[in-house]
Amino acid sequence: MRVWISVLLLFAASGRLVAGPPSAVSLIEGMEQTLWSDSNHGRFTMWIESEYWTRTLELEAWMNRPEHTLIRIHAPKKEAGIGSLRIGDAMWNYLPKVDRTIKIPPSMMLQPWMGSNFSNDDLVRESSFVEDYTHELVETDDSGEVAVYRVVSTPRPDAPVVWSRLEFTVREDSIPVSLAYYDERDQIVKRMTYDQIETMDGRRIPTRWTMVDADNPESRTVITIESIEFDLPIDEDLFSLRRLRNPQ
Repeated sequence: MRVWISVLLLFAASGRLVAGPPSAVSLIEGMEQTLWSDSNHGRFTMWIESEYWTRTLELEAWMNRPEHTLIRIHAPKKEAGIGSLRIGDAMWNYLPKVDRTIKIPPSMMLQPWMGSNFSNDDLVRESSFVEDYTHELVETDDSGEVAVYRVVSTPRPDAPVVWSRLEFTVREDSIPVSLAYYDERDQIVKRMTYDQIETMDGRRIPTRWTMVDADNPESRTVITIESIEFDLPIDEDLFSLRRLRNPQ
């Protein structure tokens, strides 16, 4: 009897051994929920560095998943008021200096947003990691206090994506560590790393996201979350061309 009790206590204390690793899909779902939840509203700083110049943008963004995203630039003054709106698979940019709204074609979704290392798709999240890719858990690292998993994701046959695969590193508490993007030649194009974990609006999230081009390490963009709220009601009228042009 004592032997069986000892065995049961051992397995109870080692829940990771009893339950086994999580599924690859649950890791990616948990990561998306941690980063964006069902809705969110936040303020961010975007610092862009190239070989020749640097600049900083102050942003405000609203997201009502899975269909709506709005991003507004507040500073610097010369770019204040520029906005990006996504409704479903359609995206528009608004340029207040010329009072012009431009629809972004699907072929331009991977183009840089405001000269950054983030694409239009990265910022407004047109594509869905869970829906557009299949996922495989390929490695588990239990050496630290928190288990870390590596997930390889390949696009579904009909998915509107261009990456040949993605490689995620995600902690067991659904906090991402890194994300690598690979092209059709299976070469890495860029990598995002997540760090500076803090508690915001009651949840622990990485507050600094750094995107670096693989072929030019001197080119990088860092997004810092200054404040964010999750799962709040957002008026759908906010996600309209009228409000894109006139935020009041």
